Amino acid sequence: MPIITNIDVMLARRKMSSGELAEKVGITPANLSVLKCGKAKAIRVSTLEALCRALDCQPADILEYRDEEK
Repeated sequence: MPIITNIDVMLARRKMSSGELAEKVGITPANLSVLKCGKAKAIRVSTLEALCRALDCQPADILEYRDEEK
């Protein structure tokens, strides 16, 4: 999938655990894992907003596009 999530990178930069982030965002650890692994087919804008708020970052810090053909 050409959309890559960098949630693990942001967690490491903020020295935050996945469980702590899930709690701050208001999603289950299982759903956060789906987002982190890149297996999610969609993400709500409200969830992206909550992730950005909790991680003090911009959406582009979390989501990245990589062209698979290159």
